[in-house]
Amino acid sequence: MGSLRSITAILVASILLSPLVPVETSQAAAARKFAKPRPRPPEAQLKCEMPKFRIVVDVGHTPDSYGALSARNDPEFGFNFHLARLIAAKLKSEGFAATRLLVTDGKARPSLFKRVSAANDGRADLFLSIHHDSVPDKLLERWEFDGTNSYFSDRFSGHSLFVSERNPHFATSLMLARMIGRQLKEQGLHYASQYTLPVMGRYRRQLLDKDVGVYRYDGLVVLSQTRSAAVLLEAGSIINRDEEMTMNSLERQDQIASAVAAGIGEFCERR
Repeated sequence: MGSLRSITAILVASILLSPLVPVETSQAAAARKFAKPRPRPPEAQLKCEMPKFRIVVDVGHTPDSYGALSARNDPEFGFNFHLARLIAAKLKSEGFAATRLLVTDGKARPSLFKRVSAANDGRADLFLSIHHDSVPDKLLERWEFDGTNSYFSDRFSGHSLFVSERNPHFATSLMLARMIGRQLKEQGLHYASQYTLPVMGRYRRQLLDKDVGVYRYDGLVVLSQTRSAAVLLEAGSIINRDEEMTMNSLERQDQIASAVAAGIGEFCERR
């Protein structure tokens, strides 16, 4: 896993020094009690011409605010970077030429607004934020890895998709999340079901689609403040010791990237 850190550092440095790549980060935000969705006017139909469809693939978190630590003490940011980079490349190869990889620097909260501004100023048609999951601290167990006290939770695994009812394109975001979720399911992958459980406390979420694992999370800045359709993907649990190793494999990364590209391709065909 040490090689993951060094490779990530080199790639991030090259991207942050390039004037062609924007910047962004991620998740966090106070949890709220479930509230009934407020009625909203019908959304304008979002057209999709593949070469012109502006997709922002956001690398969740930043080198300074790296998100969760994996069971083997590797930062979430590295996992996010590698998968988001692969997803962006896959989308471009499928004909979405206007896809942009968004890497943000800085501390947690300021970086959230940087990425929202980058997406809104660039008039994104779709914002996709890439993350990897952990669990609340109370569910962590202690173990020793490479002579260091570390933490894990093998209790839960799987991916999950989040949308915000506060997003101006909520219905479109939900439709897209469902399409991506179905593609992941067809790949034989399962979603993380723990977000409905009381044990999740303030991280408990409303399940909008029990077939493919789409949840409502209104407190996420990158979902609620973007002016485009927006979906956040937790690709898998890196605090689960077995799934961490799987998520670090090129095979699983390619599997997820292919499913995401297929879901967005289906979405575009239907517009």
